[in-house]
Amino acid sequence: MSRPAKNRFAAIGLFGGTFDPVHHGHLRAALEAKELLGLDDFRLLPAGTPPHRPSPVAPAIHRLAMLRLAVAGHPGFSVDDREIRRAGLSYMVDTLREFRQESGEAPLMLLIGQDAANALDTWHEWRAIFELAHLVIMRRPESQESWSGELQQHVENRFVKRPARLREKAAGYVLPLEITQLAISSTDIRDRLSRGRSPGFLLPDRVLDYISQNRLYFAGAVGKG
Repeated sequence: MSRPAKNRFAAIGLFGGTFDPVHHGHLRAALEAKELLGLDDFRLLPAGTPPHRPSPVAPAIHRLAMLRLAVAGHPGFSVDDREIRRAGLSYMVDTLREFRQESGEAPLMLLIGQDAANALDTWHEWRAIFELAHLVIMRRPESQESWSGELQQHVENRFVKRPARLREKAAGYVLPLEITQLAISSTDIRDRLSRGRSPGFLLPDRVLDYISQNRLYFAGAVGKG
């Protein structure tokens, strides 16, 4: 029996979010995923207008700038601003279609948390996501799977255990990935800032400096977009 041919295109990791603001929890998860998946091209995708959560507090231009500051000097990481540039709601399926057109048959690896994965069937055109990318589910030890109905069938029929399997084809597999999840949240950081408390050591210093310089998240602050 012949082995499947290795995909000749470089694999790409995609990690989306509002990053409002980006913090060490996001960055640590991204670094571990990048290393475990063996990726040299890992892209962070700040959402413009997310369809499944309230609008971000900081304007897109600031969230983009903070994210670029956070990954500057870290090889293999880049920030992709296509969802911010694109008008309308930031549907991931649209983003993946753009990447697929640009990358040909390169393996695309979409990274999401377990809670988001459990609700994947509420996403716009969610079935198409499996045809456009591999799904990498970042999990904590206490993460609980909660599939139902058609989503459960889609996910369980595509499970693989080894990251190397994602190199075999462009899309279609589901890989659970155990990573360290730091107990840091953007909501908590914003709350600390609004109450005049320091979020030091929860996010990169250069990001905190940017927040202070632009008076983001402080009580009574109005973001400049």
